[in-house]
Amino acid sequence: MDIQGKAALVTGGGSGLGEATARELARLGAKVAVLDVNLGNAQRVANDIRGMAVHCDVTSPDSVHAAIEAAAAAHGPARILMQIAGIGTAKRIIGKDGNAAPLEDFAKVIHVNLSGTYNVARLFAAACVKLEPLTDGERGVMVFTASVAAYDGQVGQQAYSASKAGVVGMTLPMARDLAQHGIRVCTIAPGLFATPLMKTLPEPVQQSLAASIPFPQRLGQPSEFAELACHIVVNGHLNGETIRIDGALRLSPR
Repeated sequence: MDIQGKAALVTGGGSGLGEATARELARLGAKVAVLDVNLGNAQRVANDIRGMAVHCDVTSPDSVHAAIEAAAAAHGPARILMQIAGIGTAKRIIGKDGNAAPLEDFAKVIHVNLSGTYNVARLFAAACVKLEPLTDGERGVMVFTASVAAYDGQVGQQAYSASKAGVVGMTLPMARDLAQHGIRVCTIAPGLFATPLMKTLPEPVQQSLAASIPFPQRLGQPSEFAELACHIVVNGHLNGETIRIDGALRLSPR
């Protein structure tokens, strides 16, 4: 799909990988709606790229529906969805006090990362199937965000790894489900990236993490994630696949 002139939605677009993806889409000529629970961050990015900012809670059907409608009113119906919103946590199943980890903590991560991804996907797809197909029969493209933790999660990452493994697991069946409608679905599984959250760590910790990456021995740049996300859009034969972008990293247990 040619990105030029297409309407695009980016969840989690107010910072990190989402911000980089929103900026790259805009550079390539897309009309970008920046969706985020932090409207201030979304507005900052939207102002820079001449897009629009929309408050969106990916776990809320009403919030997502309203965001899709607002974006469509401004830019026309979206054909591109970049799902990058998510949260992370690390908690051992048995704490130092000998007590089990709260179930609520696990459920929250699953709710945002997995249920939230599905929620946005189903509502985007419902709107997308109503569009006229492009010349190649394609109506839309969805790109999800998983993590290398889906495959080799570390100690304490049970909730995060499970949520991201769920995203990986639904990619192929969703692609098969939506094939009849001309909607492609792919997922990116990033490794260690230089996001604002990562940059809050002490510099020696960042250097140690970078040194664990075989090559190149540096943290990934958000722009590299964004370039891959946009390549998936333009490469029409990519469908139903999860692509790792990690410098050949395999996470150690700790």
